[in-house]
Amino acid sequence: MNKKEAIFLLNKNGYKTTKRRKDILDFFANADGYRTAKELNDFMESRYEGISFDTVYRNLHLYHELGILEGTELKGEKHFRMKCGDHHHHHFICNDCGKTKKLDICPMDEVEALLKNFQVIGHKFEVYGLCPVCQNAS
Repeated sequence: MNKKEAIFLLNKNGYKTTKRRKDILDFFANADGYRTAKELNDFMESRYEGISFDTVYRNLHLYHELGILEGTELKGEKHFRMKCGDHHHHHFICNDCGKTKKLDICPMDEVEALLKNFQVIGHKFEVYGLCPVCQNAS
């Protein structure tokens, strides 16, 4: 999803497109991978002195709820990134920096064959490890 699509989605759902909300979109649009609520809060505090964590977190939750952001859990903490919107795929996610690499494969064909009498409603497949930069830093 890009910033323009996200703004359209906010407006379509009756939400105002404020400068703060656009700055949140810029933060995620420019991020290379998943980011935490704290990282977003630090970014917003650098632009809006006195902004509350609750305000930042409410908007983060809204974006996730509307499908603008997708989330995952790394090291016991929720991380977010702009939702990928092109085609069905999965991700490799670096445990250290949150960088992602798209995986154009899906194991569900094999899984569904093993679950013939079950109704699969959804799935999420993520591979975790270290990207080349973080491997070299270790």
